[in-house]
Amino acid sequence: MEVSYLVFRITFALTMAYAHGLPKLINYSSLVDRFPDPIGWGSQVSLTLAMGAELFAALFVAFGLFTRLMSIPLIITMVVAFFIHHAADPFAQRELAFLFMMGFVGTFIGGSGHYSLQNFFRLSAGKFSWWLR
Repeated sequence: MEVSYLVFRITFALTMAYAHGLPKLINYSSLVDRFPDPIGWGSQVSLTLAMGAELFAALFVAFGLFTRLMSIPLIITMVVAFFIHHAADPFAQRELAFLFMMGFVGTFIGGSGHYSLQNFFRLSAGKFSWWLR
């Protein structure tokens, strides 16, 4: 059971980081002026927040560090993509955002699991350690 959760967590997180976060980092300068601004904070802020979640938070989730905490920006990013940015699109075009959103809801619920750097180093923050696992 724990191995299947490890595979699930790593697959979702590394796919997000490689297919969505890394291209945003590599092409930042060409995307910054034309990136969608679905929440009205400006293209640069929207791109930076999306890239931070899709690359950096996803890598934390993949390695099992502060998984629940790092799942939150990923969930928020996919909620914005699914319910705001692609709201008018047919479900077939919104499907990927929905699947990622639900996958990271799963990592939020499940936490880091047994096979994670969090568990390996036994990192905790006292009475709030359940939140960070």
